[in-house]
Amino acid sequence: MSVYLIKGRGWRYDFTLNGTRYTNAWFETKTKARQAEVKRKEEILSPRLEKEIPTVMGFLELVNKRLDHVKAFGSMSNYRDHVYMARRWIKEWRNLNCNHINMVKIQSFIIKRSRVSACTANKEIRCLRALFNFGIKRGWVSANPTNNIPFLPEEKKVKYVPSKEDVLRVIMAADQETQHYLWTIEETMGRMSEINRLTWSDVDFQERCTILYTRKKKGGHLTPRKVPMTNRLFQILSYRYEHRDKRMPWVFWHRYWDREKNKWVEGPFINRKRIMITLCRKVGVRYFRYHSLRHFGASLLDHANVNIGSIQRILGHENRSTTEIYLHSIGEAEREAMRIFEEVSENSHTESHTETNKRLTTTG
Repeated sequence: MSVYLIKGRGWRYDFTLNGTRYTNAWFETKTKARQAEVKRKEEILSPRLEKEIPTVMGFLELVNKRLDHVKAFGSMSNYRDHVYMARRWIKEWRNLNCNHINMVKIQSFIIKRSRVSACTANKEIRCLRALFNFGIKRGWVSANPTNNIPFLPEEKKVKYVPSKEDVLRVIMAADQETQHYLWTIEETMGRMSEINRLTWSDVDFQERCTILYTRKKKGGHLTPRKVPMTNRLFQILSYRYEHRDKRMPWVFWHRYWDREKNKWVEGPFINRKRIMITLCRKVGVRYFRYHSLRHFGASLLDHANVNIGSIQRILGHENRSTTEIYLHSIGEAEREAMRIFEEVSENSHTESHTETNKRLTTTG
C-alpha cells in the first residue's frame, strides 16, 4: 500500500516512480495523505510544475549540515567517525545533487567498502541512511536511495574481555596519573568520553557518587546518571581533589598544542588510544581498549549475580538488550541446564546400550 498508518504518529504516503522513491509524513487522516500523494505525483509528472519545484540540495551541502548536527548533538567519537566517512562520500559524489545519487551508485560504493569488511560496509549503510533521512525530515531531500539496500551478513565473534590479572598488570605498569585515569574508568565502568568530561562539580564526596554524562541517548541529549563510588575510587578522587589545580574544573586534563589556534591550550582529554596500545605491549598481554573495561566490570557483576537492571543503570544503557551484550560470564543457570542435559544424555545412552544388548542376546 502506498498510503498507510503508523500508530501513534499518523498517516504516510510512500511510492516509487521511475525508479525513485518518494515519501512524506505525518498526516492527520488517510484522505490528507492520499491528496498529498496525488499532488506529489502531479508535480513529478507535470513539466510545468517541475519548474516550480525548488532546486534539490547539493550532496556536499547536505553532508556539511549533517556534520554540524552530529557535532552539536553527538559525542566527539561519533563526530570523528562521521568526518572520516564523509571524506570518502565527498570524494565519490562531491559535485552531484542529492537526487542524482541513486541506489545503484550507493550499492557500488558499499561493495567497495565490503572489501574491507562486512562490518565496515554496514556502518557506511547506516550512516548514509541517517544522512538522507536527516535531509528528508528537513525538506531538503525527497527520497532515500539507501532504503532498499540490505545489510551484509557479518561474522559475529565473542567480545574479548581481559582477565582480572591482565587488567591489573596493565594498570600497574602505568604512571600515577594514568593509573588514576584507568582506575576511574574501571571502577565506574564509564565510557572514555564520560571520564574525559568529568568535572569536580560531578563528584559528590558526601553522597560518595560520581555523575557521568552521555549523549548516547535518543535525540542526542546530554543525559546524566549517578554511579556510586567504590572505596578505591573515593581514595583516588579524594587525593586528586586535594592536589588539584583550582583553575581547572576537570578531574583529568592536559596541556597540548592546538594546531588550529597555533598555541598551547589547557583542557580535557579527547582521545587517549595510544596509552592502551603502549601499556599492553609493555606487559605482554593481548591488546584491549578502554571499552573492554566496561565489559570486564559488567561480567564481574553478572558473575556475582547482580540483577541486570542494576547493571544496565550503571552502564547507562537505554535498552536491556544492549546490556546483555556486555554479559560474557556463564551463569549458574546455564551451567545447571548443561549438567541436567549431561545426566539425561548419559541415561539415554545407557538405556539404549542396554536395550541393544538384550536384543543381541535374544537373537543369539
